[in-house]
Amino acid sequence: MPEEDRLEMSMHEHILESIDPRVLGRRLQEARKARGLTQQQVAESLAVARTTVTALEKGERRIRPAELVRMAKLYARPVGDLVGPRQPMADFAVQFRATLASAGSGLAQSELQRAVGEFQRLCEDYQYLERLNGVHESLMYPPEYPLGVVAPEPAAENVASAERNRLGLGDGPVLNLRELLESDVGLRTFYVSLPSRVAGVFAYTVGLGGCVAVNALHPEGRRRWSMAHEYGHFLTSRFRPEISVLAAYERVPASERFAHAFAGSFLMPAAGLQRRFNEMSRVSGGKITAAEVCRVAHYYFVSVEAMMLRLEGLRLLPSGTWERLRDRGFKVREAQVQLGLTPYPHDDRTLPVRYQFLAVRAYQEGNLTEGELARLLRVDRVQARRTVQALTHLPHVLDEGKVASLAVDLASSIR
Repeated sequence: MPEEDRLEMSMHEHILESIDPRVLGRRLQEARKARGLTQQQVAESLAVARTTVTALEKGERRIRPAELVRMAKLYARPVGDLVGPRQPMADFAVQFRATLASAGSGLAQSELQRAVGEFQRLCEDYQYLERLNGVHESLMYPPEYPLGVVAPEPAAENVASAERNRLGLGDGPVLNLRELLESDVGLRTFYVSLPSRVAGVFAYTVGLGGCVAVNALHPEGRRRWSMAHEYGHFLTSRFRPEISVLAAYERVPASERFAHAFAGSFLMPAAGLQRRFNEMSRVSGGKITAAEVCRVAHYYFVSVEAMMLRLEGLRLLPSGTWERLRDRGFKVREAQVQLGLTPYPHDDRTLPVRYQFLAVRAYQEGNLTEGELARLLRVDRVQARRTVQALTHLPHVLDEGKVASLAVDLASSIR
């Protein structure tokens, strides 16, 4: 047994002797299911009979220290998370039960439940990697914004403006929304394959913090909007889990109207947009064309439809402008090509960059095996090696102009 495993077991050995086997068995079962493993798969990995795993989970046999360490590694959990005093992790499926039931009969419920389960495993793995790297920061979230009796749309403008001021964003475009939410807000944001009508999912627990999943199958503009939408829910109704379903309501509830309006206000701030629009109007002699709207939409990293509707909401364009253009057969992509508006590079990775760095750092320090690294990165071992290479060997321009690879040891101190 590696030295670090012995040290960890010695810290919890007295608890292992006194803990109720049935309690530990339930925790082992929860951890196994959270990893999506069957009892047979666990038995094969540990080279024991399936009946042994069953007996451990039922509390019919006390677990041996070496078995506990091996199972903890298999489930990507610290030993202390299984034997130490803790509150049980809130099950996302339980939190979302009412939401799933009301999400619409047209949705593939089993597919959505699987996606929610994987979302929770990603969030728990993120927390595990933080613990493995000795990161114990307490997330300093802003307090929830009270909405009171203010109508959703004006409230959204106020909250979006307050958040932009808090984050020091000014009134320009948000260049990398996902990174901003990760580093400056503290939201764990993943790209997950969701049913086509599901735009995003938001959950919050005291242990995991704020977690967002957006549909990896949607275009980047839609994903940015979904991230901002879920961000709005986080700011005003943190403890209420949310599944954002496209065209799900005949009568849109106030919370959804707020989140929708917040996304527009945060991504396209009124003051900056008003100033830019007035400048366009001045240069063109008061004539605003679809080309100008396409350009300003590109500047703010949003879809042309979102920009048109935002300008209509601010009364800078006549109401119904977008519908009339669409009905006349306006082709957005063709217009963008003609104007030379190439799509911005975007990040399609399921996992946040910080998550990947934490995983690679733990691997470099010997706290993860290659197999565990691959499992945490959701790739095979070959791709896991490539990820390590990419994150630890940065391109460097030499004096003579040649590009070389600069090795970076993520586990070494630079102080």
